[in-house]
Amino acid sequence: MVKKIDSIAVNYIDEGEGDVILLLHGWGASITLYAGIIDVLSRAHRVIALDMPGFGKTPEPPEPWCVDDYADFVLKFIASFELMKFSVVVHSFGGRVFFKMNAREDLPFTIEKAVLIDSAGILPKKSFWQKASLRCYKIGRAVMSTRVLRFLYPDAVDNMRRRRGSADYNSATPTMRATLVRVVNEDLEPLIHLVKCPTLLIWGDADTATPISDARRMEELIGDAGLVVCEGAGHFSFAEQAGKVNAALETFFG
Repeated sequence: MVKKIDSIAVNYIDEGEGDVILLLHGWGASITLYAGIIDVLSRAHRVIALDMPGFGKTPEPPEPWCVDDYADFVLKFIASFELMKFSVVVHSFGGRVFFKMNAREDLPFTIEKAVLIDSAGILPKKSFWQKASLRCYKIGRAVMSTRVLRFLYPDAVDNMRRRRGSADYNSATPTMRATLVRVVNEDLEPLIHLVKCPTLLIWGDADTATPISDARRMEELIGDAGLVVCEGAGHFSFAEQAGKVNAALETFFG
């Protein structure tokens, strides 16, 4: 299904009946990746999930966005359904959007429950060598971007970016690369304690993108939270250990 939000044609699904669960996907993903979760939850609930701008079948935003822009957009998407209460299931980047959205004052709805699966939001601390490497990269990029060197070595800056950038960064368009930089450099840890609803954390203990230490910190910050650890699973624990995750979801949502 498709609906227009701020002139962006949003691809979304609306399946099942009962209490509403909103699903927010991770970076570089789309609702297709979460078909297993959607199938399980829609047996007893109404599940609404969207491809956020720049992902899946939804076009990119008109300019680079930050997390607040995505939160604004999701709030408008929610308003289009006139929902008064619902629960959320988020993965990775979806967690960032949820933390921002949840922190807004005077929300016109109630969030009843939250499930955070390998959620992003806590900015990792950089080591001395990581800081030094970043500094050298920025200096090198500035030098190679001068007019003369750009003329002599036209591919140098792009080659530096590809060597240093993550797979997500290198595969993205210029707009989404700039968006990713804005997204990953914002620390949302100060907002996590504002989550007041019952919360289930589901995490792979081999997750290298959002390590298990993030889960334990979130469990400390959220007043009513519990953690389910998927031993040996990585950042996509819901896919690697679908049986365990789906059982936890069904128990949590009743």
